[in-house]
Amino acid sequence: MSQSPKLAETVAQRAPRSRRAFVLHFVEMVVVMFVGMGVFSGLAALAFGAAGSSLSDQSGAFRVMLMGVNMTVPMVLWMAFRGHSAPRNLEMAAAMLGPTGVAAALVGAGALDVMAGMAVQHVVMIPAMLGVMLWRYDEYAHRHAGRRGGR
Repeated sequence: MSQSPKLAETVAQRAPRSRRAFVLHFVEMVVVMFVGMGVFSGLAALAFGAAGSSLSDQSGAFRVMLMGVNMTVPMVLWMAFRGHSAPRNLEMAAAMLGPTGVAAALVGAGALDVMAGMAVQHVVMIPAMLGVMLWRYDEYAHRHAGRRGGR
């Protein structure tokens, strides 16, 4: 028998918190982010190639922003799949796209080259994600069954 969404939400809120669940959740999110980065960056390279261009022909600021989007979209989709609410998904997206925007602006202004901009983006994004997770510890410190079954 299936639980109602309201009951499932209540059960998730009452689920015991654990550091292990929190750490596993963080690792899962980072893995999804990096897999998405590889997959979507590859697709972008194919799309630009099909259009007679390449990623390296694009501005550095655009490349940094594209990298951030390539990591954020799969992360938010995964979080939605795992049962996180839209406000939590938006918070995580902001934690990821904030550093991306700053890094892209620095690259666009010429203060950093593209590789340094991407390094700054990644180095700041991971602690920003962790910060959101710590801020919402109760949300991330229990198992999420997702929409298609348990874990």
